[in-house]
Amino acid sequence: MEVKSNRLVTIPFQIRFKIGVLLLMGAICIGITACQPKKQDNQHTTWKDYGGSPDQSKFVKMSGNVINKSNVDQLKEAWFYPTGDDHVYQFNPLIVDTVMYVLAHNNSLVALNAKTGKEIWIHTDLRGIARRGINYWESADGTDKRLLFQMNDYLQAIDAETGKSILSFGNKGLVDLRKGLGRDPKTISRVQSGTPGKIYKNLIILGSAPGENYLVAPGHIRAYNVITGKREWIFHTIPQPGEFGYDTWPKDAYKYTGGVNCWGEMSLDKKRGIVYIPLGSPTYDYYGADRHGKDLFGTSIVALNAKTGKRLWHFQLVHHDLWDFDPSAAPQLITVNHKGKEVPAVALADKNGYLYVFNRVTGKPIWPIKEQKVPSSNIPGEQAWPTQPIPTKPKPFARHRINPDSLNPYHLTKEEQNKWHDKLIKLQNEDRTGLFTPLSNKKQTISVPGAVGGANWGNTAANPDKGIVYVISKAWPSIYPPLQKKAFGKNAEQRPGGYVNPVKAGLGLYKKNCQTCHGSNRQGIGSAPSLKSIETRLSFEDFQHTVSSGRGEMPSFSFLSKKKAEEIYRYLGGTRGGSVVKPPKGPVVASGGAPGGQKYRPAERSGGRLGPPYPKGVDAPSVRYYMNGWGLGYDYLMSPPWTYIVAYDLNKGTIKWRRPLGTDELAAKKGGNNTGVIGAQRNGMIVTSTGLLFSTAGDGKVYAFDAETGKQLWMSDLPTGTEGLPSMYKLNGKYYLVVTDTTPLEWGKGVPEYENKENRPQGGYEVFALPEH
Repeated sequence: MEVKSNRLVTIPFQIRFKIGVLLLMGAICIGITACQPKKQDNQHTTWKDYGGSPDQSKFVKMSGNVINKSNVDQLKEAWFYPTGDDHVYQFNPLIVDTVMYVLAHNNSLVALNAKTGKEIWIHTDLRGIARRGINYWESADGTDKRLLFQMNDYLQAIDAETGKSILSFGNKGLVDLRKGLGRDPKTISRVQSGTPGKIYKNLIILGSAPGENYLVAPGHIRAYNVITGKREWIFHTIPQPGEFGYDTWPKDAYKYTGGVNCWGEMSLDKKRGIVYIPLGSPTYDYYGADRHGKDLFGTSIVALNAKTGKRLWHFQLVHHDLWDFDPSAAPQLITVNHKGKEVPAVALADKNGYLYVFNRVTGKPIWPIKEQKVPSSNIPGEQAWPTQPIPTKPKPFARHRINPDSLNPYHLTKEEQNKWHDKLIKLQNEDRTGLFTPLSNKKQTISVPGAVGGANWGNTAANPDKGIVYVISKAWPSIYPPLQKKAFGKNAEQRPGGYVNPVKAGLGLYKKNCQTCHGSNRQGIGSAPSLKSIETRLSFEDFQHTVSSGRGEMPSFSFLSKKKAEEIYRYLGGTRGGSVVKPPKGPVVASGGAPGGQKYRPAERSGGRLGPPYPKGVDAPSVRYYMNGWGLGYDYLMSPPWTYIVAYDLNKGTIKWRRPLGTDELAAKKGGNNTGVIGAQRNGMIVTSTGLLFSTAGDGKVYAFDAETGKQLWMSDLPTGTEGLPSMYKLNGKYYLVVTDTTPLEWGKGVPEYENKENRPQGGYEVFALPEH
């Protein structure tokens, strides 16, 4: 019972003294806390992360001396850092305080002074490093700063201040990414992604790129401790018994099915602790008789708890994918005004040309996505899913048909146009040109956009608070040849007896395995690089490693023996000894990463091109269908624009504007302007709070557009072509734009601008800024 009293209570002196001390200490603590600067959330104000910030919006919130619509045309070169080689880098530079991190000098990691471009340190010879970027992490007190990267299927860490490997990370500096996937690591040809992961607190969340062949590794999402290298969690993208989605596959499919991996870009809602991951198709990409069902989580977006890896929600974009419609562009995290309420949303652009928009907390579509009936398959054993989810809103950003009456007037002769016109009419009458028409084992099939069209990695950006999303789209059809039926277990690569000239044998192997992507004269097509002067870039050991393991979008050719790889290498002009790469001059502090991280580890995969047998006890088909390449080499067919930017207002679900990106030089000579560029995929954008949209293009230029209207405000020539994402940073109150330009330019049907390496301009990192006043 409470007793109330108005009497004064006398408190002894000792107690009053203690209370006073406690109050004084509390006041001091409060004062100290108030005086200590709070750690600021610098999202959208720095470029410490691949894509600029955890949400990958490529949005820059400017303050102070800004670049805006009235002065953007004054941007000039501030400094240029040459790479010192002829490699094609897709690297997105990171800028931390006053330091910029780049790749150069035959895959060396270089720290530069971000104001002058002066070298601070160089860690040389990181052959096999993931080429699109690295991750940066620092401890809460700023005393531990790390660069984390994937190299030769290991995860490694380098001290960001000294450039030296951190050997306390993992096992003497190495975390083996082939382990922990439920397969014998010795049988895995490759697993690392070319794209960096995402940092969440003390975790690095990683995707993978195991390739597209039969029985490759599964693409499970994993998180590792950035300090110890210990795996903290794993999300099975191919569900195992008892897990959600297991019943969408055949029994035990998790034991042999591969893929369902994030080889592209994931985005992080740092505030909510949710990571949004686009997952690719299951393998084999174009034939699914061994994976009947919807195949969750193939070709889906999944939202995971970034701390635990627990699935929060998912949506499958393509059921039982037979077209390689991997989503790889970064999901854009935006806020939209929908039905009078502010809604946190996520927008995902896919290679199939659709933009899917969801409530990013619940996973519910903002606008209805309806199942529509699609054609069935005519291949024995295949069971194509009868319907596919089609967004009702917004409109697609890509074309879904080739118009036979509107073919490329700049690169096709009249005779070629007539030939293709008749062929397309015939294919349309046979219904072999639909977006979701399954491939055939008897006829060609056209898919628009195809396996490398639509939106690809790097092709999305946003003004997140305003609900505006920008997408770079590529008009690139795939024309698939009939799938070939091959009895399992027979090695299709049998050699005739007797002596075979190695160069002549290499030509045959090149035509069969390489020509589809790298061209008949080795010049490269689209994202596939030129193989001319191969010896100046790759030793035979590196070449064999790339052929066996694959790299980036290049699949693994692990069935090719060391001898056959050598024959291809010799055909390309290389010698068995390979090249001798000279170390760069400058402040070299280390070489090769952690000891053992460069050792070539050939996979033990039997079965030749068709891959190894299924595990014992698995009910699987006795034949396998196969196809070389992705139906490439036909990007020149469609009428322009071949590359363009689409701006969406997702408050309304409408397209604000659409404009071509770049100009093909050969088309320009025939009167074609603003055509976009044929074959160029890997371009990126930056959006600013001052209303600008910067974008690289496949024509060797960088542009600035009005973000509201698409009007061009500025353009600058680059020394050569560019791939990958540009970066933007602020230093001493001044803003800088940096572009990676190391890609040879090609026009029309893969015609290189510079035939000889000697004529190629020096590539590097071009940095722009406003002039001093």
